[in-house]
Amino acid sequence: MKLGIASDHAGFEMKEELKRHLESEGHSVEDFGCYETESCDYPDYAQKLCKALLANTVERGVLVCGTGLGMSYAANRHKGIRAALCLNTYMAEMSRAHNDANVLVLGSRITDSDTARDILLVWMKTSFEGGRHLRRIRKIDGES
Repeated sequence: MKLGIASDHAGFEMKEELKRHLESEGHSVEDFGCYETESCDYPDYAQKLCKALLANTVERGVLVCGTGLGMSYAANRHKGIRAALCLNTYMAEMSRAHNDANVLVLGSRITDSDTARDILLVWMKTSFEGGRHLRRIRKIDGES
């Protein structure tokens, strides 16, 4: 799978760890920044990733900031993006199965690296169930 990944300065180290892990699992990963720990603005990087996802140059995305809140706010401003801030594997599973989340958001200051990797693995392997959930997603997108 081709994934996009991005972070702000607070999520930089976790982003780098997750990127290495995804690549070791055979995924193609496009890094939309940031590229260092110097203070930066999370909306800039969320927007880059979301634009790529909406243009179909990546299949899904991963965003990381300190709490995950800022990135989730910024990503969900884009119509067609369903960014899910997940704190555990159950949330990751449900975000995919019921909400067809196309962006996973993680908080590096509230989630340890092992848990983040577990969340990512569950999120990657879980499929969207469709059915009644598709009807609800269409309502979110203003289609019904």
